Amino acid sequence: MRSLLPVLTVVMAILALWYGAAVMLNRQWTLDQATRAGQDLTLAQIVADTMAQDRPKLPAPHQVGAELWNTTGAMVLEGRALSKRSLIWHGWVTLSATLLGFAIGTGAGILLAIGILHNRAMDMSVMPWAIASQTIPILAIAPMIIVVLNSVGVSGLVPKAIISAYLSFFPVVVGMVAGFRSPDRMQLDLMNTWSASPAQVFWKLRWPASMPYLFTSLKVAMAASLVGAIVGELPTGAVRGLGARLLAGSYYGQTVQIWAALFAAAILAASLVGLIGLVQRITLKRMGMAR
Repeated sequence: MRSLLPVLTVVMAILALWYGAAVMLNRQWTLDQATRAGQDLTLAQIVADTMAQDRPKLPAPHQVGAELWNTTGAMVLEGRALSKRSLIWHGWVTLSATLLGFAIGTGAGILLAIGILHNRAMDMSVMPWAIASQTIPILAIAPMIIVVLNSVGVSGLVPKAIISAYLSFFPVVVGMVAGFRSPDRMQLDLMNTWSASPAQVFWKLRWPASMPYLFTSLKVAMAASLVGAIVGELPTGAVRGLGARLLAGSYYGQTVQIWAALFAAAILAASLVGLIGLVQRITLKRMGMAR
């Protein structure tokens, strides 16, 4: 209960600020409409109207919640969960690209980290390249990847997964290199006194020692992979995925739709990161690294 109270306090403060900002940003439209109609509105009428506009500058929290329910739970009850108007369907499209890109990026990141650990030339060349690669804005790369792959007949899931992998491999590389190098000199000397081979040193010492670093990196990589999948959906037009919902909302000025898609993406990211955290607790507990 003591840990829940601070969280609820912060949430209530955010909601209060959100409602206040919604009133401030949306009231000009209300006042303009009242002026055209020759009406004088009270403060209560102004506040009520700012909370119920069809296309507000800033939707109120209850409007976003209603849109989320109408495009998820309500459609499930109606048997239309896989409708193209459903955020569940769009979320699955984004999730599939996210998971594929995450798998590619994680695998590539671990392999690169192993190479950097055992090869001095890779350490001096690949690591600076990996760092430099993240300075290029993904919004500049994503359209080129989509266009180039489409020109050779590759479309759909794979281009988006490649963009996700591009973003997700970097935290895994950095985290795993740090994890592989975390054993101290005394531990390495102890392995040498046992005449351990390089493979035994890696699998018996370096790999277990890197587990906390791996799971931390995976959490960052998963969030980055989701961002990559959403960005990869933007150049394809408002077709499918949470990125498409964001783009369609931007086209038609549907701010409530935009915010609902943003919250759906945030909920999806939190769920995926939470799942990795659960696996982390179970794994580290079984390895004796956590209580």
